[in-house]
Amino acid sequence: MERSDEVLKRAADKIGVKALAAELKLSPALVYKWCQPFDPEDPDSSGTRNPLDRLAQIIELTGDVDLVNWVCHQAGGFFTPNPEVEQGRFRRDLLMGAQGLVKEFSDMLEEVSRAMADDGAITPTEAARIRKHWEVLKRVAEHFVVCAEAGLFHEEDA
Repeated sequence: MERSDEVLKRAADKIGVKALAAELKLSPALVYKWCQPFDPEDPDSSGTRNPLDRLAQIIELTGDVDLVNWVCHQAGGFFTPNPEVEQGRFRRDLLMGAQGLVKEFSDMLEEVSRAMADDGAITPTEAARIRKHWEVLKRVAEHFVVCAEAGLFHEEDA
């Protein structure tokens, strides 16, 4: 996993540290410090705790993923947590995983069809129901991919 200073430096480099600092009404020195490694145990560390570190700490302390959802929304997306994969608990075969994906996709399409059937339009309430199905589908798909990456699909699991 990348360090926060690396992510922040790459983002700042897109417009330049000085331009970013000016837009944020901060000193360029502070933004440069954010883009350097920070180690609270190392007195010679040149960086300082940056906004990404602080946000990660707030999330850790509060356990509130709505903060992450808000940041994702600002970037035009949404947050989907990675599923926890325990070797013994989630071992299942490839066919079962694929069937789960197809079932959830089918459920979402059924909700879309139901919404369109009565009046040819999707109301906000119907859109909310479609969103719920979509969120489940994303979780099932992510779980499937994580299991595949972890090597959990084996013939002997069938």
